[in-house]
Amino acid sequence: MAKPAPDLMERIVSLCKRRGFVFQSSDIYGGFSSCYDYGPLGVELKRNVKDAWWQSMVTGRDDIVGLDSAIIQHPEVWKSSGHLEGFHDMMVDCKECKGRFREDHLEDRNKCPNCGAEGMFTEARAFNLMFKTFAGPVESTASAVFLRPETAQGIFTNFLNVVNSSRVKPPFGIAQIGKSFRNEITPGNFVFRTREFEQMEMEYFIPPGEDDKWYEYWIQQRFDWYVGLGVRPEKLRKRAHADDELAHYSTGCTDVEYRFPWGFDELEGIAKRGCFDLTQHSKGAGKDLSFFDEATKERYIPHVVEPAAGCDRTAMTFLVDAYEEEVIPNEKTGKEDVRTVLRFHPKIAPITVAVFPLVKKEGMPDKAREIVAALQDVGLRTFYDEKGAIGRRYRRQDEVGTPWCVTVDGDTLADGTVTVRDRDSMTQERIAADEIVGSLKQRVADWKRG
Repeated sequence: MAKPAPDLMERIVSLCKRRGFVFQSSDIYGGFSSCYDYGPLGVELKRNVKDAWWQSMVTGRDDIVGLDSAIIQHPEVWKSSGHLEGFHDMMVDCKECKGRFREDHLEDRNKCPNCGAEGMFTEARAFNLMFKTFAGPVESTASAVFLRPETAQGIFTNFLNVVNSSRVKPPFGIAQIGKSFRNEITPGNFVFRTREFEQMEMEYFIPPGEDDKWYEYWIQQRFDWYVGLGVRPEKLRKRAHADDELAHYSTGCTDVEYRFPWGFDELEGIAKRGCFDLTQHSKGAGKDLSFFDEATKERYIPHVVEPAAGCDRTAMTFLVDAYEEEVIPNEKTGKEDVRTVLRFHPKIAPITVAVFPLVKKEGMPDKAREIVAALQDVGLRTFYDEKGAIGRRYRRQDEVGTPWCVTVDGDTLADGTVTVRDRDSMTQERIAADEIVGSLKQRVADWKRG
């Protein structure tokens, strides 16, 4: 039975720091607003998210190739893309408390959510979200550059390089995972909205006229990806943007949204970008970025469908969705205990299997270490622990989302079997130690959320 958690985000943030998922950046100096560091478990979770995305988008397909473009690019890139002139949020300040807010995030345009003052907002003004810096030893207008606010433009500027070097033709995609930077006015909700973040984007280049077909295809593909990795489908939805939400170059955009503790919010956007980006860069760079189809003898500027997701908020979604506090009876005390568990899909979990010797003697640690080595050899993420009561060791692994625990005990040395304990059902099963690798690999393949 699940226990209600009205302060769910506070509990999750606490767990993240306590167990090494996420730390406040510069914590020993009091922290730095909206910046976070990923700890030993968090970096594994995030890496698994990126690996799963890359497998789905690149390694597991033959129509998408990868790219890793530079964070700092030629300033003209941002002029051609429209970011220099149009990448703004409208900002207002409260004259009373000096709070600063995005105008479109205010529920009441007349009352400050910070101090309650009425009629004290300044006039809205545009605020460019790009971080500005300087290349070279002299800070001048001529040396001004920007940290990229999205990874997409590096893909568009490399379109011709990829076509000429990879022998691809539409429909095909270019995928990229990388850091982006936006000087958000009001970041918040833990790692959901930060000024430094990692994106997972793919630009799918298609012949004109095929926009709607591929748009619908990618909406469903991306929705199914989250469900396939264990996210509860009832907490997901697809939301098409209204006309007044669309960028001026876009003819359609649909968000995959998740119901967070604060309500539904965007996980990923799938957009029809038309031929805007390639056309703009063709003009700005003076380069022909059209594609010549040898089969049809036609030349055209490809159109684009873009699925774009945030890696940090995706990792956070898996964590929030997996988090559960379960009330279970304690047979020894006759009372109830609360078990905190993260029900991660095994492909996402920071640790796939933990291995324990029951006690630190009689050769049990040596046998446990042998099992750890065998599991690591086949790429399963492992954790070895020999300290504390076995029940407490199980609970610690439940709290970080480890799907299975293997215990080496006295019987192991006698009959060659070990105990495999399942995180979700808490059931235990004896299997032969020499079958443990095959058994766990099969369990990963067969796992479904209960």
